[in-house]
Amino acid sequence: MHSSALVITIATIVIALILGVMAQRNKKMDLEQWTVGGRGFGVLFVFLLLAGEIYTTFTFLGGSGYSYGMGGPASYILAYGALAYILSYFILPRLWRYSKEHKLLSQSDYFATRFNSPGLGILVAVVGVIAIIPYLQLQITGLGLIMEVTSYGAVGKVLAMTIGVVVVALYVTISGIHGSAWTAVLKDIVVLAVVLVVGIALPMHVGGLQVMFEKINTMRPDFLILKNHGMGLMWFISTVALTSLGFYMWPHSFSAVFTAKNERVFRRNATFLPLYQLILLFVFFAGFAAILIVPGLKNTNLALLAAVQKVFPAWFVGVVGGAGILTALVPGSLLIMTGATLIAENIYRPLAKASEKQVQTMARIMVWVIAAVSLYFSINSNATIVALLLMGYNFVTQFFPSVILSLFTEHGVNKYGAMSGILVGVSIVVYFTMTKVSILWGINTGFLALLINFIVVWVVSALTPNSPVSADQPAHF
Repeated sequence: MHSSALVITIATIVIALILGVMAQRNKKMDLEQWTVGGRGFGVLFVFLLLAGEIYTTFTFLGGSGYSYGMGGPASYILAYGALAYILSYFILPRLWRYSKEHKLLSQSDYFATRFNSPGLGILVAVVGVIAIIPYLQLQITGLGLIMEVTSYGAVGKVLAMTIGVVVVALYVTISGIHGSAWTAVLKDIVVLAVVLVVGIALPMHVGGLQVMFEKINTMRPDFLILKNHGMGLMWFISTVALTSLGFYMWPHSFSAVFTAKNERVFRRNATFLPLYQLILLFVFFAGFAAILIVPGLKNTNLALLAAVQKVFPAWFVGVVGGAGILTALVPGSLLIMTGATLIAENIYRPLAKASEKQVQTMARIMVWVIAAVSLYFSINSNATIVALLLMGYNFVTQFFPSVILSLFTEHGVNKYGAMSGILVGVSIVVYFTMTKVSILWGINTGFLALLINFIVVWVVSALTPNSPVSADQPAHF
């Protein structure tokens, strides 16, 4: 019976809420505890928080939907995470050391402290919040689709999105990042199991992997390769470069680094996370199998869910729905909390000269404001899940030049260069987004903005007074 799917899906949401609320027990929830877990998370929690970037609704729906609708170009998703983890081995330990020494709570804190510029901190906070909104919208949109489909229409998309947003905002308000960490444990256990089952069973349903790819290649001979125009080789290279460099520039990923007990956590994680990413192959297999199981879908984001609904019994559809909802709740909670922290700590505090208690109150209020704004955009937007993610990446990757130069060089960047580079990079992204102009060879416009950003940072830093970074120079790391 279809009701079993709805019961399992709702039960998953209730369990996530209970875990999220109970996570704050026996803890004094000051701003540091609420935002970065008192900097006491070990290998497992840091692993799951950073791995949350892999298994979001983007992967669950966007990855399978992109392989269903676009074919070969979807393979960029497999590449960028592995490259990002290699970079993390070298970058994150340095970043953690600096954050611990200066008791940083957010990405914006890093810029304000490192460059001794509260104004730069405010700029980074504003850009970060703007980038978070489409990524949060992605999670909410995905949650609505998942619950609507897996409940067989019993729960409408708007109602599902509203319930999900209220649940996330509630446990974030109470438990902060502790709620995200504990629900991440549940999420990864359930999602890994579901992805493996679905990624094996759906291809088997159409005759196995070899038969599946042969049939697809016969039906659409150029579907499984990169395109000659648009999403070709240069698009692939530039998009992988953009997303791998921007992977840890997301405000929530950046601040998740601050939660670790020690720097060894990151080197251990960098060793295993690329293997973890291989599980994404099974999401792709499910998307490709869906081409043969449910051909002609207008909304490609529904590929995995529609195929599961056709092949599996209702109770398992509920399990898949529960797993999918967890992929929205966990990263969604991190995004909301990070956005609220940026506004309260890095915009409200310096402008209003607010006290610690006032900042804590403002952060919890902004949880609900950001949740409401994102819900509004989710209800009133038809953007695809992949498009939403890439839009956010175009913005946050503009932080990379200033971060990498300030970590690894002593005088390579100053506050004028950092501010100019971010403003120029973001302006280029906004221009191309608004005009929808395509550039030569299909190069990702965000990557072009990043290259120009690098040049601006170097030139402006060289031509302006050398007021580098705070007293702790990279040589001291």
